[in-house]
Amino acid sequence: MSDRAELPEGQVADAPAGNWVDRFAPAPLRPYLRLSRADRPIGTWLLLIPCWWGLALAIAADPAGPGLFDLWIAAGCGLGAFVMRGAGCTWNDYTDRDFDAQVARTRSRPLPSGQVTPRQALVWMAVQALIGGAVLITFPPAAIGLGIVALLPVLVYPFAKRFTWWPQAFLGIAFNWGALVGWAAHTGSLGWPAVLLWLAGIAWTLFYDTIYAHQDKEDDALIGVKSTARLFGDAETPGWLRRFLVAALLLAGLAVAKALIEGPALPLVLGLAGVWVFGWHLRWQLARLDTTDTEICLRLFRSNRDAGLLLALFLAGAAMV
Repeated sequence: MSDRAELPEGQVADAPAGNWVDRFAPAPLRPYLRLSRADRPIGTWLLLIPCWWGLALAIAADPAGPGLFDLWIAAGCGLGAFVMRGAGCTWNDYTDRDFDAQVARTRSRPLPSGQVTPRQALVWMAVQALIGGAVLITFPPAAIGLGIVALLPVLVYPFAKRFTWWPQAFLGIAFNWGALVGWAAHTGSLGWPAVLLWLAGIAWTLFYDTIYAHQDKEDDALIGVKSTARLFGDAETPGWLRRFLVAALLLAGLAVAKALIEGPALPLVLGLAGVWVFGWHLRWQLARLDTTDTEICLRLFRSNRDAGLLLALFLAGAAMV
């Protein structure tokens, strides 16, 4: 449903039916939680998963293995991903509120539909950012510094689609920064395996967000918003997605090899097996893609939670053996 008049109680058009916000959240909080996309948790997962990748790979590369503080890092990344994704979405919707009002899928969002005022949105964004900052300062200094630097691509991303055909690259830079933070939170410094993992995540984001952007390419063309979906079109998208898939696998494999090649064989085997399973899932998505079917595009986009968690699971296994 794209017409807000058909949606009950301010529900957002592209939110899953019966989501927890619409069912259980207190009524006064619902518009703000919708603004944070809490009713669509896939974005939180896609922000969190690279954090867990970086943390798990750092532990696997550490002869001392996991420690109690790593449990807090994993949990803190979860809380941080939830509130900072919410803050980022609030900023994105604040800057895009006029565009969103012109797009069928997004005009029911809280700002263009009038559920939240621009001033209220900015206050809500600040509250979420303060919570995220409170989590970040419990991490080592290197991770804190990286977390602060991450604000720059977050601030720039909403404007990227106005000046480049590659806004998905800016999203990838921001959304996969957690690979650097997760690594640094365990090791206390930045390392090449984390950088390679971050680059692999950028390629992964180009893969899944190009699929996502195909839902809006007609509306985007009408209002002048750029995206890789519009740049590639229906004919060239599969070929580009294959390139992104290969890049993600090569970079993730290099990250695992760089981190684990000098250690015992089993963690390395588990890490590379995780990369293979991750690639298998992306190949499965590509085989089912129909860029003209918005429901398929949304379903495949959401399935990337499972793809990322599969790699995280194998990296966690490598960290524990």
